[in-house]
Amino acid sequence: MNAELLNLLGTEADSLLKHTAKVGKDLIHVPGPDFVDRIFINSDRSNRVLANLQRLYGTGRLGNSGYMSILPVDQGIEHSAAASFAKNPIYFDSENIIRLAVEGGCNAVCSTFGVLGLLSRKWAHRIPFLVKVNHNELLTLPNRFDQVMFGSVKQAADMGAAAVGATIYFGSPESTRQIVEVSQAFALAHELGLATVLWCYLRNPGFKKDKDYHVSADLTGQANHLGVTIQADIIKQKLPENNGGYTAVGAGYGKTDKRVYSDLSTDHPIDLCRYQVMNCYMGRIGLINSGGASGDNDFAEAVKTAVINKRAGGSGLISGRKAFQRPMKEGVKLLNLIQDVYLDSGITIA
Repeated sequence: MNAELLNLLGTEADSLLKHTAKVGKDLIHVPGPDFVDRIFINSDRSNRVLANLQRLYGTGRLGNSGYMSILPVDQGIEHSAAASFAKNPIYFDSENIIRLAVEGGCNAVCSTFGVLGLLSRKWAHRIPFLVKVNHNELLTLPNRFDQVMFGSVKQAADMGAAAVGATIYFGSPESTRQIVEVSQAFALAHELGLATVLWCYLRNPGFKKDKDYHVSADLTGQANHLGVTIQADIIKQKLPENNGGYTAVGAGYGKTDKRVYSDLSTDHPIDLCRYQVMNCYMGRIGLINSGGASGDNDFAEAVKTAVINKRAGGSGLISGRKAFQRPMKEGVKLLNLIQDVYLDSGITIA
């Protein structure tokens, strides 16, 4: 195994690299060079969708490995431009977002209509565009949390995008409307030949009890299951940090089964992530986990997250703030370290 990766895993290396998953890998559709052919060839996706999926899986340092490394920079809307770019002001200039994805060897760059549309003639043929079509903005007073459409799928197709992305806040009062809006948008995207990526996030103050169950394996797993149901081709989800969200919320909320916690998972991070993968039709729909906020140990945290995702049977990472909230050279290095995890044959499916 790559010595730098091993060093970054530190004292957690043995736990992460030697763990045997509770649910066996023989049940998982493991990513590989033939992933699009193996999984989607018998689906209802058109030839144009298959071509764009193959382009997504075939670009960058991870091209044709079955894995993905995507740079997402929609935080200028989601978290405010100031909160996102003040640490590294070069990214107020939208072209630097695309440059980072290209120089970092990513499979795709994900951003807003404004960022990608402004530079589409120069860059859309050089790296796949993933256009985020809805957003939560924080300029309303008081702040509210609702994903609303910022443009149309046709706009994304016209700029030469390979895929569209959207967020649904499952569990929120607005989730029913968002499910309808996004499912209709994804149907149109497939009709126009675009692939679809869904951010399956949870949002409800009731999910915070003794701990934050917005990142519980059981609740995020069900969000993933709803996401693949509306034909997302790729699922984006936060890495799980705990379990038992259904039971913690209280009697009468939803339905679960005690075997989820005894037979299908443990408290090991790879098992928690494996349960997310299971809810993506046992890996038939690729799970990419988010990289999370920037902090003091970004390189180690990014490598750890990638190892957990890969060994759980996931399809890659979509990491933004850890990469763009630092000088571009360091951002490229961080993205390359993530990719090195997926290129390392010594890191296997658990």
